[in-house]
Amino acid sequence: MTELSAKAKARIARLRDHALNTYPSGIRSAHQNYCWLVGWLNNTWCGSTLHRHGLAQAAIYENLIPVIDPGELIVGKPDFLPLTAEQQDFSDKFDLARGHDALHPFNCGQASHMAVNYEKLLSLGLDGVISQIEAYRAPLDRKEPRDLEKDEFYLGCLAALRGVRCAQKIYSDHALALAKAEADPERAEELFQIADILTRVPSKPAQTFREALQSVHFLTFLLNGLYQLGRPDRYLLKYYRADIEAGRLTPADALELICCRDILDTEYIPRSLAIGYMVGGRDSKGEPVENELTHLFIESIGIVRMAYPGTGLAVHSRTSEELWALAVRQIAAGCSHPAIFNDEVITRGLIGYGLPPERACEYVQSTCVEITPCSCSASWVTYPYINLTEILLNQISDIASGKEAVPADFESFIEDYRRRLKAKIDLEAEKANLDQLRRYERGGDPLVSCFVDGCLESGRDIDRGGALVNWIMPSFVGMANLCDSLITVRDMVYSGELDFAALKNALDMNFDCCEALHAKISNSLVKYGNDTDSADDLVKEMTAWIPTALAGNTTFRGDRFIPGMFCWIMHEQLGSQTGATPDGRLSGFPLGDGSGPAQGRERKGPTASILSSTKWDHTPYIGGIAVNLKFAKSSFGPRSEENLLALIKTYIARGGFQVQVNSVDAETLRDALKNPDNHRDLVVRIGGYSDYFVGLNPNMQQEILLRTEHGI
Repeated sequence: MTELSAKAKARIARLRDHALNTYPSGIRSAHQNYCWLVGWLNNTWCGSTLHRHGLAQAAIYENLIPVIDPGELIVGKPDFLPLTAEQQDFSDKFDLARGHDALHPFNCGQASHMAVNYEKLLSLGLDGVISQIEAYRAPLDRKEPRDLEKDEFYLGCLAALRGVRCAQKIYSDHALALAKAEADPERAEELFQIADILTRVPSKPAQTFREALQSVHFLTFLLNGLYQLGRPDRYLLKYYRADIEAGRLTPADALELICCRDILDTEYIPRSLAIGYMVGGRDSKGEPVENELTHLFIESIGIVRMAYPGTGLAVHSRTSEELWALAVRQIAAGCSHPAIFNDEVITRGLIGYGLPPERACEYVQSTCVEITPCSCSASWVTYPYINLTEILLNQISDIASGKEAVPADFESFIEDYRRRLKAKIDLEAEKANLDQLRRYERGGDPLVSCFVDGCLESGRDIDRGGALVNWIMPSFVGMANLCDSLITVRDMVYSGELDFAALKNALDMNFDCCEALHAKISNSLVKYGNDTDSADDLVKEMTAWIPTALAGNTTFRGDRFIPGMFCWIMHEQLGSQTGATPDGRLSGFPLGDGSGPAQGRERKGPTASILSSTKWDHTPYIGGIAVNLKFAKSSFGPRSEENLLALIKTYIARGGFQVQVNSVDAETLRDALKNPDNHRDLVVRIGGYSDYFVGLNPNMQQEILLRTEHGI
C-alpha cells in the first residue's frame, strides 16, 4: 500500500468534508443554464441548429465563473451561485426550464453515459482537434447540400472548442489572481502551478501526469453530463512512468492527485446518480492490463470512501492475487467499491454484438453497470426500463375477468406472457426511435462529438448517428419477482389449489384476509436464489428468450437493441407503482434490486445464491447485470477476506457478469436512520451503483435493510 504524507491526508480530509456538505442540484449550475439560453437566443442569425448548439455551448464556457477552493490541486466545477436579480427576471419571463427543453430536447432519450476519447485529448489537445476539423472542412463545397450540413456541424464544433479555450484561460487567470493574493507561501505556490498548467492544457497535448489528469477532468467537467473517465490506468500510464523516471513524481504524489480529482465528482454530480471509471481487464490480444496505476486507483477507494466515483475492476483468469487481495480488502473494510466485472464475459458479449477485439477490450461501466465501448459510443443505456411484473399482473387480470380464456396449461400461460412482453418491447422500441428522430431534428452536442470516434470523420453530430456505436439498451426490471410469481402460478394455480380469480382477489386486497395464502407463498414455495432447479430454470428460460425478442428491432440510427437487467433506483420507483405480486411481494414494495434473488429470499446462504445467479447466460446482457451481496461487517474474522475472495471468484468462474458487495451491519443502518448526522458518509450499494444511505428515500432504506445479510 502507498503511504500518503500527513499533509496529503489532511488535504484530502478537508476536501472530502467540503464535498460531503455540497448538494448539487444539477450537473449544470443556474448560471450555466442561463448562459446557454442567452447564447442560444443571441444566435438566431445562425444558419443551422448544429452550428447554433455549438455557439450556445461556447456561451457557457466564455462566461464561466471559476471556482477554486482551498487545498484543491485539480480544478474545475460549477459555481452553483444564484442568478442576479436581472438574470432571474429574464429567466422567469422566458421560463428557462420549458424554453430550454423546447429548444434543446435532451429530456427525451439520453446523453453521456459513456467515455469520450481521452487519448485523443491528451495527444492532440484542443488545438490539434481544431486543426483536424479545419482539414476536414477544406475540401467541402457549401453549394453541395451534404457538404453544407457537414460544414455547419464543423462550425459548431469549432465554436465549442474555442469556448473551452476561453474557459481554460478564465481558470488560469483566476488561479494566478488567487496565488498573488494568497498569504500562505505553500498554497500560493500550488496556485501558481495550477495557473501554469492551465496555460497549456487542455489546449495543448499533456506532458506530465498532473497535466494529463487536469486536462481529462477539465474537459469532463465542461461536457456537463454523466461522462465516465474510461480506462485511466491505460491512457495515463505513459505520463506516470515518465514522471517517475524523471523524478518529478512519486507514487504517493500520484495517489494524492487521484484522490483530489475523485473528490470533485461529488462536488458537481447530484445524489442518486453515478459516475466513475474502470481499471484492469485485458488488451485486444488477451494480455492482462494491470500496472502501477491500476493498484493506485483501487487504493484511492479506501482513502476517498465516497459514493463517487464508482470504481469498476475488470477481472479475468490472469488477474494477479495481489490485485484481487487489494480489491477484497477495500470491500471488507466497508467500502462499496470496487464493483467486480467479468472481463471475459463482457468482451465475449461485445464481440458477439459486432465489436472488433481492439474496441471490445476498451469498455466502461456507463455510470452503474451498463457497458459501453470507450471513445466511440452514443448508446442509450437503460432506455427504457421495462417492468416485467406489470405485464404479468395485466395478464392475470385479463384471465380472471374473462377478457381472455384461461391458458390450457402452464406452458401456454408462459407463451401468452411472452407475447405480451414482445408487444411491450416493440412498442417501447418504436417510442425510443421516435425520440432519436427528434434528437436528429433538434438535438446536437458539438463538443462531445469532437471526442467520439466516427463523428468528425463522417461530418455527423453524435445526435445524428455520427458515433460508431449507437445501441439502445432497454433494461428489464423485476426478473426475480416475475419468476417467483410464475412459480406461484405453476405450483398453485395449475395444480388446482387456486384459480386466477382467487389469485387476483388476493392481489387486489394486498393479501389482507389472505394471511394463510400469503404465508404459504412466502415460506413454502421454492424461490429463485437457493440453487433449486425448479425455480432457477424459469429464470434461465426467460433470460434466454429476451435477447431473441429484441433482435428483430433496429434503432433509428441503424444499430442494435441490446438487453440489460439492471435497475439503478427503478426497482423502488417501479415497485411503488406496482400492486401486490404473486410471489408474495406487497403492493408498493420495491421490486428485486438486481439480477440475483429478490430481497430476503436467499434461504441457503450466499453460495446457493451465486449458484442460482449463474445458471443462465449473462453474455448477451451488455446492458448491465447487477448481483448484490450483503455481509454483516460484524461477522468478518481472520479468514473472512479469504472466504469472500473465494465466493467472488466462484461467481466469476461460473460466468457471472458483475457482482457488488455491501459490507455493513443492519445495526449501523438502523442507527443511521435514527442519527443521520452521524452517518453522512455511510455509502451502500443500491441496484448497480452506490449512494449515501441517509439521503435515500424511506422505501429504499427499508429495502436495503431487508436484503438478506450473510455471515462470511
